[in-house]
Amino acid sequence: MTAPVFLDTNLLVYLFANEDPGRQQVAEHLYLQTAAEGSTVISTQVLQEFYSVATRTMRAVIKPSTARLALQEFAEHHVVQVTPRMVLQAASRSAFEQLSIWEALIVEAALAGGCRTLYSEDFQHGRAFGPLRVVDPFLAG
Repeated sequence: MTAPVFLDTNLLVYLFANEDPGRQQVAEHLYLQTAAEGSTVISTQVLQEFYSVATRTMRAVIKPSTARLALQEFAEHHVVQVTPRMVLQAASRSAFEQLSIWEALIVEAALAGGCRTLYSEDFQHGRAFGPLRVVDPFLAG
């Protein structure tokens, strides 16, 4: 297994984003690569957000049964359980780093999962949170 990497919700949603084939291709490549390496880390929050976005707010909403099958696959990776302690740490990080509580929880989960890379388009590319670095896989080059 290579070093664990955290995949934010947007990466998983783009796996089903047929209206944006470029992002879908990037997300699929990254997901398949990390899955093959055994390095994929997500959190219970990511699972919840994926289901909500995929079945309610995506431009091309997917069926709940399809989203549930995707959840089953995603849940086979390393899933960090959000704990009350992590929520408290996220609340502090949220205030200190000027992040939403949801973004701060993603950071806390990535750190708890031993990740040094957080793949997301929702944070500034290259931003660091201690040993954790944000990489926006959709940036060209």
